[in-house]
Amino acid sequence: MREGNIISEDEEQFTDEDLDIVVLEHIEFELGDNVVYPHHGAGKILKKENRTMLGQERVYLTIKILHNDMTVMVPSEKAAQVGLRRVIDEETVQKVLAVLADDVSEMPKNWNRRFKHNRDKIKTGDIYELAEVVRNLAVREHQKGLSTGEKQMYTRSKKILASELMYALEMDEQEAEEHLDNLLAESAGAKVA
Repeated sequence: MREGNIISEDEEQFTDEDLDIVVLEHIEFELGDNVVYPHHGAGKILKKENRTMLGQERVYLTIKILHNDMTVMVPSEKAAQVGLRRVIDEETVQKVLAVLADDVSEMPKNWNRRFKHNRDKIKTGDIYELAEVVRNLAVREHQKGLSTGEKQMYTRSKKILASELMYALEMDEQEAEEHLDNLLAESAGAKVA
């Protein structure tokens, strides 16, 4: 076997370029860092401490998620694996705002499939995917209304996005939510008109 190639059981050959390998970056987080925990939103690292859980001593990050008053503990070495990342910078904020103003992307017609499609996008932890879901649901709500499940998803995903914008734009929670609501109302209104 040549280096850089992998041979499977049925002797197919793949080069490194053929494989979709995800390398998780190790990011060192410090006390006071503003971070985003997918599914929960943005928060601040309150503690970084050694703890013994299940017989193993590890460094844990204690994160306070502001918008829902939740506290989460994450093993430091698993931070990238669970999607923990730093809050976006000013350049990325502008790109996210562009996504919010963009046209609606293709979505399944059936509400059940659409719900799953959007849930999968949110699960990625990617800010652009989240912004796309928020935008699409805002436009759909403005045009046709949302199912109960989609309304809950819209409210929750909007809170998660606003929590990150709050830190990125240095606003308080209410200002960030109002800012996002205004952007979405303008965008949804323009798409219907």
